[in-house]
Amino acid sequence: MGSAQLLSAQTAPAQQEAPAQQTDTVEVQRTFDENAAMFSSLGTPKRYFVRKINVHGLEYLDANLVKASAELIEGDSIYLPSNYISNAINNLWNQRHYADVKIGAELDGEEVILEVFLKERPRIYNWEFEGISSSKKKDLIEKLKLRPNTELSDYIIDKNTKLIEKYWREKGFRNATVDHRITQRDTTRSQFVTMTFVIDRGERVRIGEINFKGNEQFDDRRLRRTFKKTHKKSINFFRGAKLNEEEYAEDKELLVDFYNSKGYRNATVLRDSVYDISSNRIGIDIDISEGNKYYLRDISWVGNSVYPTEQLQGMFGMSKGDTYDKKAMHKRLGIGKEENPEGMSVKSLYQNQGYLMSQIEPAETIIGADSIDLQIKVFEGKPFTINEVGITGNVRVDDEVIRRELYTRPGELYDRSMLMQTIRMLGSMGHFNPEAIMPDIQPVSNELVNVNWPLEEQASDQFNIAGGWGSGTFVGSVGISFNNLSIKNTFKPGAWRPYPMGQNQRLSINAQTNGTYYKAFSFSFTDPWMGGKKPNSFTLSAHVSEQNNAYYVWQTSTMHFRTYGLALGLGKRMNWPDPYFTFYGEASYERYNLKNWGSFIMSNGSANLFSLKFVLARNSVDQPIYPRRGSEFSFSVQVTPPYSLWDGKDYSDSSMSDNERYKWIEFHKWQFKSQWFQSLTPDEKLVLMVKAEMGYLGHYNKYKTSPFERFEVGGDGMSGYNIYGIDIISMRGYEDGALDPVDDYYSVAYNKYTAELRYPIILKPSSQIYVLGFMEGGNAFKSWQEFSPFKIKRSAGVGVRLYLPVVGMLGIDWGYGFDAPAGSTSKSGSQFHFVMGQQF
Repeated sequence: MGSAQLLSAQTAPAQQEAPAQQTDTVEVQRTFDENAAMFSSLGTPKRYFVRKINVHGLEYLDANLVKASAELIEGDSIYLPSNYISNAINNLWNQRHYADVKIGAELDGEEVILEVFLKERPRIYNWEFEGISSSKKKDLIEKLKLRPNTELSDYIIDKNTKLIEKYWREKGFRNATVDHRITQRDTTRSQFVTMTFVIDRGERVRIGEINFKGNEQFDDRRLRRTFKKTHKKSINFFRGAKLNEEEYAEDKELLVDFYNSKGYRNATVLRDSVYDISSNRIGIDIDISEGNKYYLRDISWVGNSVYPTEQLQGMFGMSKGDTYDKKAMHKRLGIGKEENPEGMSVKSLYQNQGYLMSQIEPAETIIGADSIDLQIKVFEGKPFTINEVGITGNVRVDDEVIRRELYTRPGELYDRSMLMQTIRMLGSMGHFNPEAIMPDIQPVSNELVNVNWPLEEQASDQFNIAGGWGSGTFVGSVGISFNNLSIKNTFKPGAWRPYPMGQNQRLSINAQTNGTYYKAFSFSFTDPWMGGKKPNSFTLSAHVSEQNNAYYVWQTSTMHFRTYGLALGLGKRMNWPDPYFTFYGEASYERYNLKNWGSFIMSNGSANLFSLKFVLARNSVDQPIYPRRGSEFSFSVQVTPPYSLWDGKDYSDSSMSDNERYKWIEFHKWQFKSQWFQSLTPDEKLVLMVKAEMGYLGHYNKYKTSPFERFEVGGDGMSGYNIYGIDIISMRGYEDGALDPVDDYYSVAYNKYTAELRYPIILKPSSQIYVLGFMEGGNAFKSWQEFSPFKIKRSAGVGVRLYLPVVGMLGIDWGYGFDAPAGSTSKSGSQFHFVMGQQF
């Protein structure tokens, strides 16, 4: 029998923890004294063979994993004394699973039996919080990534305590304190404990004062306006007054940027301090060194050979004698944090012509007390050609469908503007998360570059069940839209999952009814690449509806209004004036059949409507759900043949029957719509949207004006049903149709203006939520002679939008109408509106 020796030992720092049970996970033949004498580290190392390794004290961990992590191997040869055991000790401590580690041995001739004594750290059974609400508890657990059945240590306690304090500081509770309590659970698994953080938030602390020192050129009020997130307490309750250290640091950079933009190149924040004013107010003092104001004395260009100096200087736009403006200079050069991949700059001029590695570096030389010589160094490099274009992440959408939307193609010159165009096109498809579309640019040589597109798919099909109120009755509707259909795979084995998909074709089927009184069905199919070779779209749609007086199933109708319609359209994506333009043409036929219908301009008979519609549109919006930049406009005209010019009938004859007068409907209809998006903050979250639109329904013969295809202005833009072919124009703050002339059937002209401020709450593939505030103005008219773009009814309000891929866009708005609706003398006042779908 050999002697027992303790080779190495290390004890963890004291901490509050549950006692551990020592359980042998490997059968031990001998009794070993854990407190045996330490093995002497002196003397000549001797070689031993590890006969066996016994692990003691484990309750949850696996002994074999312990041996592997310690790099202890049975049958291995070791030298004692040496650093072999101390390395094993360090390996075990690095796991952070143990409160105590000792390794001992029994020496038996040339063999050694290693004994590993471990004391496991307590395991977390549950995380608890005191002093806060359950919603905040859930938020903290998610943010701190707290999971049960993990080990507990002083490090974990200290780390999470600091993170909790930071969490509450960011919410304005700067004096929040966090304590902790460890509770032993009454269970046979003695290592499990409950970890409770005891939180005292204290009072919310707001900024009471922001003072500046050393500022002579601009007063405190002007400098405070440069801060975007850090504000002192004021009567403006929409503006926060809490101090967030990260946002405060960014605002100090904005302060320096402001001075730089005014010519004060050397402006800097010397020091700043945050101090307590009271228990719930703090003050901020900022000491500034403004320096001298500088002007550009000379501008020169070096290294440019592709573009002449005159062209680069013209794009740069700064001249000798101008005030030094660092922000504008970097923006026009396209460098630093002012670089905008979609904006026009000197760098984009090179990047859009293949010069991927081009660099622009301004060198400044101070001359005297107030002048700067600016030398702009251009490193052009070589033009790059696209070598390979890769696509990853797509499962539901076919590769060929994605590739035909790409503007980055192998063999072509690298062009950054085409990257941005591709990002917009992929986002507009609706199948990929627009927030995650970003190309991976990988140069493979001095002249070749690979462009990879990692994509994150999101659900795009939609199923809607909704209800609406129209003409005094509730109408239910159900609809389904397949937005990634593949007709060619209909008969392909295994393609139905759950329907043949992959070609980005769209099929929509909708039905509406309230029982027997009203029924409607519509169908539409669109192939955005008819034939798959060119971006020419094909659209086929049809609809049928009926309204009668059979309110119950057992009743037989004695009157009805039936509508049948069919439309065929072709669209083309244009390259001139730019790739954002599209042209669409449509031919449609509709037939209206009436029987004893006394509430319309005609009661019996049929009316036919054949028309051609042409739409010229341009869309540069970066993404469809929450746009941040770009614009969209459309100009459309819909015309019917002017039957009254050649049919020889006298439509001024008042004795002519309505059935004969409206047998063939004639009109010309004009509509113009435009909207523009612009982000207002560096993080591109706060977005301004402005929109304007107008419409006019004209006639060829004043005695043959169309009773169909008119406009209904007012309300939320939705209706329970529509049988007269009218266009419903939303106008929040007013009831449905409230702005239409009271002495006519709907309107023949309208105008509308909208301004919205939007801010996102959640932007994820599974859901997107944003809030908005709006101002609107608009009106409806019964003739073109009465039309005026300045006669408007005004409203303002707030709203929220929720986008779910399965159901589409949902929303609710509250609006206040400041003017009286048509036929009324009192203000429209407060109105709530529900919204379904995107509106343009």
